[in-house]
Amino acid sequence: MPLSPWPPVSVVMPVLNEERHLEEAVGRVLEQDYPGALEVVLAIGPSKDRTEEIAAKLAEKDHRITIVPNPTGKTPAALNVGIAHAKHDILVRVDGHGALTDGYITRAVEVLDESGADNVGGVMAAEGRTPTEMAVACAYRSRLGLGASTFHQGGKAGPADTVYLGVFRRAALERVGGFDETMHRAQDWELNYRIRKTGGLIWFSPDLSVTYRPRSSLSAVAKQFFHTGQWRREVIRRHPETASKRYLAPPVAVIGLVVGTVLGIIGLATGISWLDLGFIAPLGYALLLICGSAMEGRYLPWKALFWMPLVCATMHVSWGLGFLVGLRERPKAV
Repeated sequence: MPLSPWPPVSVVMPVLNEERHLEEAVGRVLEQDYPGALEVVLAIGPSKDRTEEIAAKLAEKDHRITIVPNPTGKTPAALNVGIAHAKHDILVRVDGHGALTDGYITRAVEVLDESGADNVGGVMAAEGRTPTEMAVACAYRSRLGLGASTFHQGGKAGPADTVYLGVFRRAALERVGGFDETMHRAQDWELNYRIRKTGGLIWFSPDLSVTYRPRSSLSAVAKQFFHTGQWRREVIRRHPETASKRYLAPPVAVIGLVVGTVLGIIGLATGISWLDLGFIAPLGYALLLICGSAMEGRYLPWKALFWMPLVCATMHVSWGLGFLVGLRERPKAV
């Protein structure tokens, strides 16, 4: 049912080192053809590439774009400063490397109204361009890579623990104090947890989809997932009740691989044959990755399929190591 009048919305974008994707990301927002008023707030961190120059040119071309500085360069600080400068009460989060699908904002506002939720979101539709990026995107969408998360794979509309990005009511954010600036990563999940704890509703809708541009190299994927593992442990430290098999699987797998490999090596060195059984862990894991990649990535070009097992192993091991290592010191707002 069409809304009348359509409420004004503010699109808030935390941006740092997004030279490759910023113009596309902003362009897809401005092309939404939303029936109501729309503004775009770019919270720009101290980038090392041409991001600030590109943002300034975009703002010159369209009066709906506002640029605000985010000196810390941290995502939650960028979101909070962007929201503080935003004019409207419906807030759409978009990242500098994401591209909204056609009609995303219109449908999101409808879902917000229909569900009565505090935050609605949909599918993180990872799409790669190079063979490595294609493999990373496939891993994001598959059970072999990131498991069975609804916002990676899709599913039925309904209440959710968290959603990708999000379209928020300002009142909900004010009720919980906004994004926690000490959560340099995993801030979306943590915010949605606090919204739910205060009686709010988070709603997933498969009608909403955002194209996500994944990392383009194994080293970048490793760094991303190592930090993700560190911050997932921090979430569990703060909220122990949120621990789940899905989040504990990577560190358990890393421990199993290390222990199995060490036992196997000791067996070879000492001649204690039963210790050789330790090699079952790494060999079995490698076989799982190869067979699973062949199944999950069967539609990929052969060059991308080649990268698939390496990408999945990088995700699992980096996440697991990050979780086991944890943060070296308690995070502080900056």
